[in-house]
Amino acid sequence: MDTQAKIEAIVTGHPVVLFMKGTAQFPQCGFSGNAINILRASGVDNLHTVNILEDEEVRQGIKQFSNWPTIPQLYINGEFVGGSDIMTEMFQSGELQALVKA
Repeated sequence: MDTQAKIEAIVTGHPVVLFMKGTAQFPQCGFSGNAINILRASGVDNLHTVNILEDEEVRQGIKQFSNWPTIPQLYINGEFVGGSDIMTEMFQSGELQALVKA
């Protein structure tokens, strides 16, 4: 399976996916830690995370897949939502919580 197909399978195979540096239990950058905190505060309990530090192909491939240059990247129901800044804005407006519940 090529990298893009692998990423597509991950994104469509789980309702909420976060590509991040580290794990939910041990984020390895501040932006990834912020993303985890926001998702927990939004009531996400069915979170699938992908540690991009463990797979260089996925680390580069996710940037092409989403056409977004930075990590973390959030996908909900197969759709790209955004990175840490967008997640923060959506959380503050209540939009992220509504999207998670939908």
